[in-house]
Amino acid sequence: MTDTPIAMTIAGSDSGGGAGIQADLKTFSALGVYGCSTIAALTAQNTRAVTGIFPVPPDFVRAQMDAVFTDVAVGAVKIGMLGDAALIRAVRDGLMAHQPAWIVLDPVMVAKSGDALLAREAVSALVEDLLPLAHVITPNLPEAAALLDRPDAIADPDAMVEAAKALLDLGPRAVVLKGGHLAGQDSSDLLLTAEGSTWLPGRRINTANTHGTGCTLSSAIAAGLAKGETLDDAVKSAKAYIANAIAAADRLSVGHGHGPVHHFHAYWAEAGK
Repeated sequence: MTDTPIAMTIAGSDSGGGAGIQADLKTFSALGVYGCSTIAALTAQNTRAVTGIFPVPPDFVRAQMDAVFTDVAVGAVKIGMLGDAALIRAVRDGLMAHQPAWIVLDPVMVAKSGDALLAREAVSALVEDLLPLAHVITPNLPEAAALLDRPDAIADPDAMVEAAKALLDLGPRAVVLKGGHLAGQDSSDLLLTAEGSTWLPGRRINTANTHGTGCTLSSAIAAGLAKGETLDDAVKSAKAYIANAIAAADRLSVGHGHGPVHHFHAYWAEAGK
C-alpha cells in the first residue's frame, strides 16, 4: 500500500462554501490529496458579506491539531484565517510541538466582500509568531503592505520585488506575492526565495466570481507539497490550477455577490456544470 498524501487546513469555516475550510478541502480533493482540518473560527457569510464571526477557543484549536497530528501523517499544513492573537499563538504552539514538514501561510485579513477577518492588533502577532515558522507565505498586495506596516500601495512589479524581499527578511523561507491587485490586465505572481526569484505570468480573467481565490491558491500549493512536489513545481501547478478554476467560475451559479471559483472544473465539465 502506497502512502496517501495528506494535508491539513487550519482556517475559518465559510458557511457559503466558497472560501476558508470549505475551499481548502475542495482543493485538496480536486488535486488528489486527503484533507484534514482544524477549524479556528465559524463565520456567517455568503457571497455578499460576512455577517458574523465566532472564534473557536484557542485550547480547542490546539486540541484539534493534537488529535490529527498524533494519528495522521500530515505532509503539509495550510494556514488561513486566524482572527486574533490568542488563536495565532495557539497555532504557533501546535506547529512547534508537531513540526510539520511544510507550512503554507495565507495571511488572511479581509474577505472578498471587504469585511475584516483579522483584528488589526493581531497583525504583529502574525508577523512575530507565524511568519518565522512558515515555509511559504502567500500574501496579496494589500496584505503585504499591512504585514510590512507600509501605508503606500504596492503598485508595480518593481515594488513587488522590493516588498517580497522585505517579507523574506521577516523569516519565511519563501514568498509568493500575488499580483492580482495590480492595475490593468497583468495578474502575475512572484515567487521569491533566498536562491532567487521566479515570475509566474498571468492575465486577468474577466469575472466577478473570485471568492476564495487566495484560499484556493495556498491550499493548492500545500497539496502539491504534500504529494512530494518541489516548491517551484507546487507553486507553478497551483498557479495553473487557480487560473483554470477562475476561468471556469462562470459555469457556476452561486449567490448574488462574488461567487466562488470552480474547484472541480476538471470533473464537472461533461455534466455542463
